[in-house]
Formats: sequence, C-alpha cells, structure tokens
Amino acid sequence: MESMSEKNNFKIKTAVLTISDKGSRGERKDLSGPVIKEMMENIGAKIVYEEIIADEKEDIKEILSRIADQKKADLILTTGGTGFAKRDITPEATLAVIEKEVPGIPEKIRADTLSITPQAALSRARAGIRKQTLIINFPGSPKAARECLEAVIEIIPHGVKILKGEITEHQPGQKNKSF
Repeated sequence: MESMSEKNNFKIKTAVLTISDKGSRGERKDLSGPVIKEMMENIGAKIVYEEIIADEKEDIKEILSRIADQKKADLILTTGGTGFAKRDITPEATLAVIEKEVPGIPEKIRADTLSITPQAALSRARAGIRKQTLIINFPGSPKAARECLEAVIEIIPHGVKILKGEITEHQPGQKNKSF
C-alpha cells in the first residue's frame, strides 16, 4: 500500500539533527534521532541529512542556516537541548536563525503531551521558518521525541506544502488533509 505522500508524489526532504554533547563525543548512543527518522520515513519523507553535534550555539546556528540556505531540506527536525540544563540552547539557536516563528507547533506539542506528563510544560522547544525550510525542535529523550512528533506529524506535510507553494488556497467547507 502506498503512503499518502507517495500517492501525491510529494516527498518531504528531511534533515535530522541531534544536539548532544555526549552523543557528539561518542559517549552515548543517539536513540532519539533514529526514532524521528523512522517516524518520518513511515509517512514517506526522504531523510537527506543526519548529524549529531555538540550543544554549541554557533555550531547549531551554522548548520541550521546552511541546510536551509542551500535548500538541502524542506524540514529540519532537531532533537535535544530543549530543557533547563545550562547547555540546553537549541531553542535560542533556532530563534537566532529563523525568519518567522511558528508558535502553534510547539503549543500543540505541549498541549497534547501534557496529558502524558506534566513535565511537558517545561519544554522550551521552538518552531519556525528560514527561507523555505521548516525547523522544529524536539526533546532528546526517545520516548518524548516520539510523543512530541506524534502530536504534529499529521500537520507537517500540509505546512511544508504551503511553504513550498504547492498549496496556495483552501476549498471552503473542506477539512484540510494534504497528505
């Protein structure tokens, strides 16, 4: 059975960026990146870039900018660095490079995941647009990354299609399902 995105001949070029000091040094195996990758592939996305980098603001900014500016991906999903720890700076790096913030995405993630754990309210994750690339931050825990992506995975293709100019208007009275 073909996926909805294959049916529409639309593949989301996706980059998965893991932000982890220990992971970048090989001291811990990254488990959240593979979770995000598998979930996106299950909806027909094409993973075009994967990397694990340290929690360094300038490095995060540089790679987010490069991927978006060189049109390597339609979507960048980061995992890690969204909490309260001193080195958790992914949201700040994201805000420094985006041109438009998309607050509804992290709002939906927090609203949906609060029913699973009250700690969801502690997430500082952000989402926004740079050029024609949507960037979304997810937590570093594999369980939390899965739960958070589940909250928005159905709306991501629609947002990317709008961003890429493939959807320019909606039909009145129809529920919007673009994948």
